[in-house]
Amino acid sequence: PRPRLPPISFCPFNQNYTIMMKLAVIAALAGSAAAFAPAPVTQTKTALSADLSNELGAQAPLGFFDPLGCVADGDKENFDRLRWVELKHGRIAMLAVVGYLTTYAGVRFPGAEDIPSGFAALDAIPGMVWAQMIATWTMMEAANQDQYAAPWGLNMNSLDDSPAEFKGDFRNGFLDFGWDKFSDDAKMRKRAIELNNGRAAQMGILGLMVHEK
Repeated sequence: PRPRLPPISFCPFNQNYTIMMKLAVIAALAGSAAAFAPAPVTQTKTALSADLSNELGAQAPLGFFDPLGCVADGDKENFDRLRWVELKHGRIAMLAVVGYLTTYAGVRFPGAEDIPSGFAALDAIPGMVWAQMIATWTMMEAANQDQYAAPWGLNMNSLDDSPAEFKGDFRNGFLDFGWDKFSDDAKMRKRAIELNNGRAAQMGILGLMVHEK
């Protein structure tokens, strides 16, 4: 009698064939999607594109930290604008922290002894005091500008070119405090100190707000 051969199983072949077909379909879909995708644009190095990793504020421990990609295109002008926005918010936050701690320590203007400290004072401030505060804020905003570029950057006056060394330099040829005598390294170090103090103050006033609520 003829020897009986073992049965041939096609299961491994069928499984491999199924996997190969799925991969082929996926590759075809990816290729068709790529056909309708916009062609990549080659970015060229221009005057607006700059290496921002060594700019002011890019320091240890995070270095150049831009998780949202706000300046991923290397636009130096946009970077300077955002740096000034951060600097201004830091200055306001430093004033806010000092004001909060001052009133929490019990310091009050005459006639305001009954006003509570912290954010609870917002509901207890009289309307006339609100008017005085808003007027003060308006004058501070108008004064803390580069007057050589005209208030709010309108560039509509007849003054000479601005002597400001950076956005946020509001000396306007009047206040100095020995700044011009500092070396370039000392200036960058002091600007970094102000920026870091502003960052800490923003986190500090936020922490105080969360703690009160």
